[in-house]
Amino acid sequence: MGLVTEIVALPVAPFRGIAWVLDKVVRAAEQEYYDPGPVQEALADLERKRQEGHVDEEEFEQREQALLQRLEEIRIYRLSQAGPDGT
Repeated sequence: MGLVTEIVALPVAPFRGIAWVLDKVVRAAEQEYYDPGPVQEALADLERKRQEGHVDEEEFEQREQALLQRLEEIRIYRLSQAGPDGT
C-alpha cells in the first residue's frame, strides 16, 4: 500500500515542499520578531541618549513606553508558545 500511496500523492508533492519551506520562513520571521534582545538594546541606547542630553524627558517617556509595551508583547507571545511545563 505504501507504493500506491506514494504514486497517488506524487502530484501534491511540490505543494508539500512549498508548505514546508513557508513554515520554516514563518518560524524564522517569528523568532526574529519576538527576540527581546534588540528591544532591550534600544532601551539601553535610549537611556544613554537621555543621560547625554540628546533626548528630552517627554520624548524619552514616550519611546520608553513603546519599547516596554513591545517587551510585554514579546513576553506574552513567549508564554503562549511555551509548553505546559513552561519550556
